[in-house]
Amino acid sequence: MSFWPQSRKARRRLTILLAIAPVLALAVGLALYGLRDSISLFYTPAQAQEAKVSAGRKVQLGGLVQHGSVVKYPDGNVEFVIADQKATAKVVYHGDLPDLFREGQGIVAEGSFNPAGVFEAKLVLAKHDERYMPREVSKALKEQGEWRGEGADAPAYGSQKP
Repeated sequence: MSFWPQSRKARRRLTILLAIAPVLALAVGLALYGLRDSISLFYTPAQAQEAKVSAGRKVQLGGLVQHGSVVKYPDGNVEFVIADQKATAKVVYHGDLPDLFREGQGIVAEGSFNPAGVFEAKLVLAKHDERYMPREVSKALKEQGEWRGEGADAPAYGSQKP
């Protein structure tokens, strides 16, 4: 039994399909390869520890800025700790923080972990008013049972010193 259909019309269709399929697969593969660096997954500190995010991989890290953890240096570097109910993550950032950045507030930092496990943020996003919390942060807090509604006080774990 032959792979090729008996009908001339069917053979032509199959030939065209076999010629187009690899080109289409190559185009999809190249598009996905090109987009791989623009994909940035969101993690809370606990999720990042569980997932064992590799050093250098671009991710978003979100949670609440722990009270008493913000240290500003004269050279423009800032260190702080992002906390969720289960874990904390030390963050290092060089640059000006958003005006609304403060302890006990929800933030999302974009960057990567270094080999020592410290998150090196390239961008820090803070909530813009007391009613707003980034969707990823509020979803993660709801999943952990820590969501307290709009404008709620910071949870107790955000007030612990490192």
